[in-house]
Amino acid sequence: MPIDRIWSYAPDSGHVEGRDLTGYTVVAGDGTIGHVDRQADHHGMRHLVVDTGVWVFGRSVLVPVGLVTDIDPEERRITVDCTRAEVKAAPRFRTDSETMDPAYLTAVGDYYLGLPPRQTSAG
Repeated sequence: MPIDRIWSYAPDSGHVEGRDLTGYTVVAGDGTIGHVDRQADHHGMRHLVVDTGVWVFGRSVLVPVGLVTDIDPEERRITVDCTRAEVKAAPRFRTDSETMDPAYLTAVGDYYLGLPPRQTSAG
């Protein structure tokens, strides 16, 4: 996946410009990650901030929108092309200011770009 694609929704993801995804459940290939706390687009690097609840000790994670493979508005569910362990191992998200830091966002994008490709099943 080219670097710019990690920050853009795939054409077949079901993304509709302007749709608020706050509160949607985010699901990896092996289970639920959490819920979308907010969407952001800083420096052309679109991403979701996902509240993991108690799963990762109450911390939030940043997920580039290029990982989104399916958005189901009826179920309010987003499917992403990674595993829970891969999300948990991503560069740690500590403060809101990091979502505006190009160096941090680049590190997150590089991490996800380095993961092996897979296909998650939507449904």
